[in-house]
Amino acid sequence: MIKLLEIPAIQLEQRIKKELEENPVLEEGNEEPYSDQEEIKEEQSGDQQEEFSLEDYMQDDDIPSYRLNAQNYSADDKREEIPFSLGNTFHEQLKSQLGLRKLSDEQEVLAEYILGNIDDDGYLRRELEAIADDLAFSAGLEISYESLHEVLMIIQEFDPAGVGARSLQECLILQIERKELKNPVTGLAHSILKNHFEEFTNKHYEKIIQRCSITEEELKAALEEILRLNPKPGGAMGDSQAKSFHHIVPDFILEESEGNLNLYLNSNNVPELRLSRTYSDMFESYNANKASASKDEKDAITFVKQKLDSARWFIDAIRQRQNTMLLTMNAILEYQEYYFYEGEETRMRPMILKDIADMTDLDISTISRVVNSKYIQTHFGIYPLKYFFSEGMQTDSGEEVSTREIKKILRDCIDAEEKRKPLTDDRLSAILNEKGYQIARRTVAKYREQLGLPVARLRKEL
Repeated sequence: MIKLLEIPAIQLEQRIKKELEENPVLEEGNEEPYSDQEEIKEEQSGDQQEEFSLEDYMQDDDIPSYRLNAQNYSADDKREEIPFSLGNTFHEQLKSQLGLRKLSDEQEVLAEYILGNIDDDGYLRRELEAIADDLAFSAGLEISYESLHEVLMIIQEFDPAGVGARSLQECLILQIERKELKNPVTGLAHSILKNHFEEFTNKHYEKIIQRCSITEEELKAALEEILRLNPKPGGAMGDSQAKSFHHIVPDFILEESEGNLNLYLNSNNVPELRLSRTYSDMFESYNANKASASKDEKDAITFVKQKLDSARWFIDAIRQRQNTMLLTMNAILEYQEYYFYEGEETRMRPMILKDIADMTDLDISTISRVVNSKYIQTHFGIYPLKYFFSEGMQTDSGEEVSTREIKKILRDCIDAEEKRKPLTDDRLSAILNEKGYQIARRTVAKYREQLGLPVARLRKEL
């Protein structure tokens, strides 16, 4: 049950399918008893349904091998296969371009070795001298730096533009040089990348304007041209099968109706489970006459009993999982009730795992397993359960607030700042103190980094 509690909805569906395949006693459907009409229909269609008997589990060493091979396939049978295109990897596409170049045998060896050192982003992050040393030790080739550099220049002409670059600056220059440099905007962008790259990365725009003798509008147009370039050219031609797409299936669904919050477990793809009546009746029938049963019959009874016990355990574990998850999520819902009505971060209370463990009388480790990798679909978006947990601090008035509320205010301040003169961490700390949140500059820096926001200097815009 603990293992089932850890997995999210999409993996639970796969786990149930696996159990259905491995245990013939387990089947989909409700545990409600059959009606008389259903029993009559079952008897009438008995000839068309697959019948099971104890003899299916008897040992018979005299069965010829040809009877164990299925030969009942037809050319007209429907094949439930999912077609997919494997495609070429990024490095395979580069090697295919290598075959279009006229190279000497030595150059071809060097080119393949260099291609092998290009990472998935399209960069050559090893020094040519180190590659030359590798070739000397591994292949016994004494290669000069000039020979390697000449081959690298050929590779840098491959698609996508920027491949084989040894730095971000070189990558962007290789891309801009594929464009029409006679265009004033493109030419200025090329000049900035080649001669003023440090000022560009540090956003020292005044220095660039002064040194290039240009206007602010001309600089703005050049920067827009640079921002269209791809800093990771390999990502445009990566292996489509190697990319991992995280598909989210919510474990809970929260709906608001007439001022009330209604919580449901998402069971759209999780089938109802029951014990097979055929196997249950078989076990009861032979169990009643086990005194006169043969050894083979006793072995078959033991097999069926094991499968029945396993199926009962699995159904019970699924029920326990559902009850524990609903108990935990209802506690979170009760604790954060004001937040769930509107979805406003400033109304979220500070909450830790121990708070929910105390409300549910469950162990903290159990709460952690429920929260991990689970999602809830609300009327204001889909969120991981971990999102609702945060530490707390007190304001000047003694009110306890969530750190998430402080981060929300911090983000709002940064979003509203004048981009020509971004707010420093010291200034942000002063603003929060004015609002009643006593936070030091280093704490502001920590929260800003957790929000993925750069320092003031790098947030500067024209």
